[in-house]
Amino acid sequence: MQLRNLIYKAKTGFVLLAGVSLPGLLQSCKSTSGEEPTTKKIAAATVAVSTEVVPLEKGMLSSSLQIPGELVAFQQVDLYAKENSFVRKLYVDVGSEVKTGQLLVTMEAPELNSLEAAAQSRLKSQEALYIASKSGYDRLLETSKTPGTVSQNDLDQALAKKNSDFAQWDAAKAQYREVTDRRNYLEIRAPFNGVITSRNANPGAYVGPSGKGSEFPLFTLQEQKKLRLVIYVPEAYTGYLDQQDKVNFNVNAFPNEKFSAQVKRLAGALDSRLRSQRIEMDVINENKRLLPGMVANVIIPLSTKDSTFILPKTAIVSSQERVFVIKVVNNKAEWVDVKKGRESDGKVEVFGELATGDLIIKQGNEEVRNGSTVSVKP
Repeated sequence: MQLRNLIYKAKTGFVLLAGVSLPGLLQSCKSTSGEEPTTKKIAAATVAVSTEVVPLEKGMLSSSLQIPGELVAFQQVDLYAKENSFVRKLYVDVGSEVKTGQLLVTMEAPELNSLEAAAQSRLKSQEALYIASKSGYDRLLETSKTPGTVSQNDLDQALAKKNSDFAQWDAAKAQYREVTDRRNYLEIRAPFNGVITSRNANPGAYVGPSGKGSEFPLFTLQEQKKLRLVIYVPEAYTGYLDQQDKVNFNVNAFPNEKFSAQVKRLAGALDSRLRSQRIEMDVINENKRLLPGMVANVIIPLSTKDSTFILPKTAIVSSQERVFVIKVVNNKAEWVDVKKGRESDGKVEVFGELATGDLIIKQGNEEVRNGSTVSVKP
């Protein structure tokens, strides 16, 4: 009996549920065919989006750019032996501070002694021949003043002999000077003030020109009291540095200390591979704390000379197809394509078809469609 009552109640409940829901379904079907929902949809589409705007203004945006750079010696030279010879004595070593003209090393080449003796002998011989031919010509010239004593042909031959001997004497002097100069090459002196940073020879070593007896230079000399700071500035930032501008930098060896440098040399062209301009700055380094080869972190101030349009970063909308801001004109949204410049403190430079005083939506997004109605918040 209980089972029958449960079945009856279940059936009754279903019938009641069906009785309740069926009119609702019929009413729903009836409503979709009427005009009321369409009216509501059109009304919803005309509702204006309320948003906050900012007036477009010009200003000066100041920021900075960090670029890695390298410190190099202001002057650097590898010193090789000019003549094939043997090292006699070294006067400096690694770390030695030298002055211009200071003797660094002396060498010896025994064969140059023989060449010098031969050149000196030939010089004296040619000098004697010239003196003799000049004396003979002078006597003939004096004698020819008496008519009929000396023929003109003899006089001309004596003059030619004198000039030939003089030319040979000049050649002998030049040869002797050449040997003397070669002997001077056996002494190497410092071409400028600096520090010896490498030494690759010892007394008795055979040395010679690069690739002919010396694979490595005898010494490497660097000027360290003045350094060059070399950086490569990307194309987009080349307009922010000029001659005589000052920048700050630091190095890993002294992370808490700032150093300054002054722009001196601009390449004036972009590197074809890096698309960057080489810029060199002079760094005064009297105490020699900074060393050639150090990597520097250079901070370049990016201060504009002319004012530009500046907006909050949130006003810029970046999609896959375009970058734009949303301008409000007569309560209508208008998408305006722009290009971004520098960014600093939540603000960004924008360039596009904009004018001072334009109302730009502060929180731009793609949901505010182009041409849609916008209500500006007071």
